[in-house]
Amino acid sequence: MKIPPLKYLRPQTLDEAIGALREHGDEAKVLAGGQSLIPLMSFRLANPSVLVDVTQVSGLSSVSRENGHVVVGAATRMRAVERHDEIRAAVPLIPPALAHVGHAVIRNRGTAGGSIAHADPAAELPTVLTALGGSVVAQGPGGRRELLAEEFFIGPLTTALAEDEVLTQVRFPVVPAGTGVGVEELARRHGDFAIALAVAAIHIDTAGRIDLAHVGVGGLDQVPRRLRNVEALLVGQEASDEVVATAASQTADAIKPSDDVHASATYRRQVAGVVVARAVKKAIANAREVSQ
Repeated sequence: MKIPPLKYLRPQTLDEAIGALREHGDEAKVLAGGQSLIPLMSFRLANPSVLVDVTQVSGLSSVSRENGHVVVGAATRMRAVERHDEIRAAVPLIPPALAHVGHAVIRNRGTAGGSIAHADPAAELPTVLTALGGSVVAQGPGGRRELLAEEFFIGPLTTALAEDEVLTQVRFPVVPAGTGVGVEELARRHGDFAIALAVAAIHIDTAGRIDLAHVGVGGLDQVPRRLRNVEALLVGQEASDEVVATAASQTADAIKPSDDVHASATYRRQVAGVVVARAVKKAIANAREVSQ
């Protein structure tokens, strides 16, 4: 299907973009990479009459480091994020997670902010942001505001972003050197939407005990979930298979999966602990490897 006729705007400044959104209200949609919005429009699942293309807005395509965070401009291409040396060193969970996003040609066009704002509960970048306790920055007529990931994601394809706000930054906390990471994704084919996704960042002290744990899941609830109950059972414990198994077994208590065309809620609940255990074990193995 072809997309219907519409008005296309390409602002050069953030104020122009915000003004366009304010003028056109719920008839307008922000266009960044278009890898989610354009297919939705083609199938008439989204019907904006105005597209506000933010790819030329100054300052939205950047990577910087400030106050213990890696700050990714919302219009930064996912492929650039995946390949960025500073991101790989400071937030090593991002590149292996992004490797599961579609295929390279999609990541060449898709943007970090677009993935976050689209808020697919099975998407990799929102899951990583939530697991790490990251945040986003939005700018609107009322000024700038920062929201934690856990308050930003409200439901499937639904966020706390106002109609006249532009997502400008995605902020990922820097993890300590020596942190190991693991990503485990269950999908019908590589690049498909995740049926169940787990991500983990683990740091092990010199005594072999876990002193930092970030664990999150996607595709298992209405929004990405950080598994604080699992993290609590890992921190302070020896990094052993038994400890991981015990902690991962608590995953089902923290999620509320639902049925869809890909899998049933029952199946998702059954595999949830499995993908979490695998992701944590990968992170532990990686932590031991990078600390040698």
